[in-house]
Amino acid sequence: MGDFRVIPSIEQLRQRAAVRSLETRYGREALVDALRDAAAALREELAQGARAPADEDGAAEMIARNAEARLGRSFEFSLQGLINATGVVIHTNLGRAPLAETALQRISELGRGYSNLEYDLTAGARGSRSVHAERLLTRLTGAEAAAVVNNNAGATLLMLAALASGREVLISRGELVEIGGGFRVPDVMAQSGAILREVGTTNRTRAGDYSAALSDRTAAILRVHPSNFRIEGFTERPELHELVALGRRFNVPVLEDLGSGAVMPLLKDEPLVGDSLQAGADVVCFSGDKLLGGPQAGILAGRRELVDRIRRHPLMRALRVDKLTYAALEATLIEYLSGRAAETIPVARMLTMPVDEIDARARALAETLRRAGWQAHIVDGFSAVGGGSAPGVELATRLVAISRPGQSADAVHASLRRKQPPVVARIDDDRVVLDLRTVPPQLDETLARLLED
Repeated sequence: MGDFRVIPSIEQLRQRAAVRSLETRYGREALVDALRDAAAALREELAQGARAPADEDGAAEMIARNAEARLGRSFEFSLQGLINATGVVIHTNLGRAPLAETALQRISELGRGYSNLEYDLTAGARGSRSVHAERLLTRLTGAEAAAVVNNNAGATLLMLAALASGREVLISRGELVEIGGGFRVPDVMAQSGAILREVGTTNRTRAGDYSAALSDRTAAILRVHPSNFRIEGFTERPELHELVALGRRFNVPVLEDLGSGAVMPLLKDEPLVGDSLQAGADVVCFSGDKLLGGPQAGILAGRRELVDRIRRHPLMRALRVDKLTYAALEATLIEYLSGRAAETIPVARMLTMPVDEIDARARALAETLRRAGWQAHIVDGFSAVGGGSAPGVELATRLVAISRPGQSADAVHASLRRKQPPVVARIDDDRVVLDLRTVPPQLDETLARLLED
């Protein structure tokens, strides 16, 4: 059995300079706990026959190193930044849309102090947070009014609860989709209190199907954009203007869940929010963190009378967003209104990045990696939009395929994820590939340096 006498007391350990710096960084309580655990671990090792430190100083150094490692692990951030080399632009698992620089600046400015979140500066009295971003949203989309909640599933839930609770909502069977994470449109509708009334068939639904189902129990017609799926072949779906005409004739509002929320033409066949409103949709809802390229949010825009009803519903408080979301969203919207979005919104920039630009960056990276001992070569491939947006749309790209002798693709990928910051790539045909479409150009050198180590 080892000699436990070399182990200093906790108070003796705390007097050491290196340990005092740990206490300054992590606090007394956390430090004492870590020292006790580290000392107990050393005792256990000695009890099992491990060689004892030469003296008390040696034991103290071992305990201090162990305690520092324990503190580092217990205080490390769970949420951390990483390099997305998957080529999936709106990657839900990796935080969806990276924010524009102006959005980050506004978060910093408003996060460090107080703001008029719910204060009317003109009246000098309590105000409403729901007015924020409305002016910018209405100008950008052409809507009469707008409101913001925490995500688009919340926007859909609130819209139906406020406008259709206890009454029927007509929806095509081909639009009863699962929107991700196990959340399904029928489930959201049930939670809202609205009554689902299916019309048409999975692959073919006509305006006449909606017309036949209309009654005095109908509260609204709901149209769901197929943002995360495609039905091809023998299909039919009425145009939005047909449903609007039907709604006008029977005084029934037409609601549209656009999902991805494009406000400028980035992808072929992706509907624009402004076009839906111009076509006569009474209320549309969409995401803030997909094609819009802003923070996580659900945005509702449309006729003022209906948006005001939505705003007054009790769920609005449960689904409201905070000052940092408003800060980032307003900054993002200003980039669109100023005409800078194509260059300053990361999602827009990545989706429109030319293949030649990706190819030049990929070749430079591959050359650096070959000098560092990697097998690296350039192959053709496709990037994905991601985030349940534009299914089936493939963006041509150039990939850097990397490997090391004797290592499987899974082992290589695991080693990349252990880097700081972690690098997440993808495996195609049993090889790790890096797609620089989703790596900001200013991180090319960082990525190369991480892989050189």
